[in-house]
Amino acid sequence: MPRERQRDLVQQFQALHASGTFVIPNPWDVGSARLLVSLGFTALATTSSGFAWSTGRPDNHITLADALAHLRTIAAGVDVPVNADFEGGFAVDAAGVAANVAAACDTGIAGLSIEDSTGDPHEPLFAFDLAVKRIAAARRAIDASGTGVWLTARTEGFIVGQPDLDETVRRLRAFADAGADCLYAPGLRTAEQIAAVVQAVAPKPVNVLVGGPFTTVASLQRLGVRRVSVGGALARSAWAGFLTAAREIASEGTFAAFGAAVSGAEMNASFSK
Repeated sequence: MPRERQRDLVQQFQALHASGTFVIPNPWDVGSARLLVSLGFTALATTSSGFAWSTGRPDNHITLADALAHLRTIAAGVDVPVNADFEGGFAVDAAGVAANVAAACDTGIAGLSIEDSTGDPHEPLFAFDLAVKRIAAARRAIDASGTGVWLTARTEGFIVGQPDLDETVRRLRAFADAGADCLYAPGLRTAEQIAAVVQAVAPKPVNVLVGGPFTTVASLQRLGVRRVSVGGALARSAWAGFLTAAREIASEGTFAAFGAAVSGAEMNASFSK
């Protein structure tokens, strides 16, 4: 993607965070990405889980090369800003994160998120100081790239068995000070938790993950949330339909689930626009 075009998309993405609340849904391939754009969504985010499942692997089991190729494909496949779910930066040390973020900035993305989870159930989060250094390194790499890519910093305590709101706020504030543009703590579910995070890092914007029917966009807007993502929930919903139909065939030898399927004509029309 030409650098000038990427800068335009970055500016569009930054502007979306300035006021109000927008939803940034998570496609897992070009087809799902283009359908979401056709529905009027003004930005998209990749999903590490959705992409991994589409390749027959569990979440957090794709390689850096896989991730970079996927980002290039999605960013080139749509005309709206794309935020990269870049997991933990595919490295532990800050220098490794910086090198990999620099590579990601060359894929045409408009935004990128880095998380602080380790994948180790015994020590699920990186130590505080290292977690902050990793975000600072990502910031430096983005600045050196000249792309202006929007940096989102994530702390994962609420989804890795350490749901400590005070520690979540401490980490997000430190990430903001280290140069993160947007803050994100997946797993927050109550209005009180979300409001506490929004207030703690203001005026920087907050992303909230919605993977179930526990809130609405209007409710999150009232709490001051700027951005709403759905992670792997759209992919899980698609797999639910697939599995319902396939299990019926396997166990019953019937095809009733196909009655709820979208028509081929509608799909063809969607991709003919």
